[in-house]
Amino acid sequence: MFNTTTRKTNIIASTGTMTYRNLLKTLHNPDELLDVVVQPALFMLLFGYLFSGAIYGSVSSYLKILVPGILMQSLISAAAGSATQISTDIHSGIYDRLKSLPIPQVAPLAGQLFADILRLAVAATAALTTGYLMGWHPEAGLGWLIMVIFLDIFLGWALSWIFALYGLVAKSPTLVESVSLMTMLVFLSNAFVPVKSLPHFMRILVTINPVSHVISANRAMLNAGYWPREAWIVLCAGIGIVAVFAPITVLVYKRK
Repeated sequence: MFNTTTRKTNIIASTGTMTYRNLLKTLHNPDELLDVVVQPALFMLLFGYLFSGAIYGSVSSYLKILVPGILMQSLISAAAGSATQISTDIHSGIYDRLKSLPIPQVAPLAGQLFADILRLAVAATAALTTGYLMGWHPEAGLGWLIMVIFLDIFLGWALSWIFALYGLVAKSPTLVESVSLMTMLVFLSNAFVPVKSLPHFMRILVTINPVSHVISANRAMLNAGYWPREAWIVLCAGIGIVAVFAPITVLVYKRK
């Protein structure tokens, strides 16, 4: 008799294949490509040219404030796309098919999360490149810019675990799309306007908004060239999110 035993492939190779698959989905899906490329550039152009005169008097002055805010908004939006992709795969039956293949069971989920890192990098590049073409330059230098990119991508990747969990438990892809409303948290922060110009109750909300801490850290590093207290908060928050939500997400995925 023939031996019909199948052997699972290496987890690294399987994860790499699943990562490539998810990147192809982004490239061939106009909606997902819009989130990581067009949206960051569009918001940078819109706020930079339309509101700079009214808020800061000139485009060059406003870009120092705007670029860190648009960067964080772009990364949150890109991270939220993870929920939509996972939910679509689950409800279309793709994940059931992938989990029946002779590959490590966690490979499809790992591939999604690793693809998110590259999607976040593309979103950050789109936002920063648009700002640069509009006249923005990181005053603290290239080294601090690289540190900000790595810190923000890490935080965005950490948030992807939360969005992935939501994509696993949501009842439909349509419901998951409401997750994009979480990007509105950026508007209720210090991203676009000076906090002192807001009414008192709005200042309180902006101050307690976690997004404000991220943007303050970005501005300090990009404009002044030092590692502020907010940066430690962002780093610790990202580590905490991964430590809590990564095991939960993997457990829920395996039980699907």
